[in-house]
Amino acid sequence: MLGIIGGTSLLFADLPPLEKKTVATPYGKAEVHTGAFALLLRHQHNLPPHRINYRACLAALALLGVDDIIAFGSAGSLKSEIPPGSLVIPTDYLSVTDIPSIHECTIDHIRPELDADLVRTLGELVPEARMGGVYAQTRGPRIETVAEVRALAKVADVVGMTVASEATLALELGMRFAAICTVDNYANGLGEETLTYEHILETSRANCRRTEKILESIVERLA
Repeated sequence: MLGIIGGTSLLFADLPPLEKKTVATPYGKAEVHTGAFALLLRHQHNLPPHRINYRACLAALALLGVDDIIAFGSAGSLKSEIPPGSLVIPTDYLSVTDIPSIHECTIDHIRPELDADLVRTLGELVPEARMGGVYAQTRGPRIETVAEVRALAKVADVVGMTVASEATLALELGMRFAAICTVDNYANGLGEETLTYEHILETSRANCRRTEKILESIVERLA
């Protein structure tokens, strides 16, 4: 079963008709829209990134029988050659903040990765996307400082607040994971505009039709 995780990039998209369910997990409840595939909106109840119950969200998808997850992640560009409006399919990730785990009482080490087959499929479905690169995760909800952006740009290409946590938990729960990042802004200090959340939303709103088409293509191929 296909699972889709969406956030800011899906806020303004017309989504397919699905039934909303509240799924109880050992880590709390999560709302999931189900049908031909499962859709989880990570910011349910308007939660900011640092307050999302990632363990409940990913456990809910696993309990529903999801095998493969494609996450849509809003991101900021760390490189001048990746302008706002770009699409990036990352092939690796890093985090400068704590990542949740389902292994609280046992020792277990996974090898974190973005699934190569799903990444390749995304590249075929979205040929206009930039293939490859590193996604850096920060805690949020604040935007990164100029100094942080300079440091992250040495090792990563885009920065966001959610995908690394979701990818790690998906692997712990036995699900394959890949992501497509919508670049909504230059990271703090790289662009000429003063970066605000409203500016990020404006870019997301402008590209909502494109996001809908990408979602449709993914569902047609993988659901």
